[in-house]
Amino acid sequence: MQSQVRGGTRWKRFAVVMVPSVMATAAIGVGLAQGALAASFAISGQEFKVKAKQLEGWDFVQYGSYVNGKNLKGEDISAPVAVSGFSKAYITEMCQSVVTPEVPFVGPVSLQLKAGTEGAKDPDRRVYAEGIYLDVSDLKADAEFKQIDIGVAAAALSKGDGKPGIQPGTEKKVYPTGFGQRADHAVLSNVEQKAWATTAATFKLPDLKLSLHRGVKECFAG
Repeated sequence: MQSQVRGGTRWKRFAVVMVPSVMATAAIGVGLAQGALAASFAISGQEFKVKAKQLEGWDFVQYGSYVNGKNLKGEDISAPVAVSGFSKAYITEMCQSVVTPEVPFVGPVSLQLKAGTEGAKDPDRRVYAEGIYLDVSDLKADAEFKQIDIGVAAAALSKGDGKPGIQPGTEKKVYPTGFGQRADHAVLSNVEQKAWATTAATFKLPDLKLSLHRGVKECFAG
């Protein structure tokens, strides 16, 4: 799936920021029935923040790319990202937030989505994702990798064994000889991340809670 940054009017901006809430509502119904759903988070012309106590993933890949499109003012933008992918990942105590400024008659509105809050007590209550890719612009974490291979050409990330490589549909945004790395296993603790998009083939969100707040209320400051 190609990551895009979409723009619009003030009212459309509010509608776009509500997209995750629609997906979260779907998560409740589908999750109760099937335990998982496909998901794609992308905010119009904005980065969003993700905080987690821990992310544990398998078949880690990372390479350079970019997102492009329109910002909230309708201007063309392009931003570099480090794309991180996992064949599967577990996330403990996940918080995702985005602030939409200048909502008519309201002012700034913050959306927060929390899930996997009981994961620290019960591993079965962690957020679970398959085929997940994150378009990251900034990351702070304590990281541990096993069987890491640094400096791999991006085009060589796929081992031809079904493990993640370059995200399908985004190959034109990646230099084939550009920097890449991979590892069999990765554990990131105390994660604070800014991202343009997150996509996953499957997302399971236990203990899901979505809330809207007037003003600025983010998962972490800075």
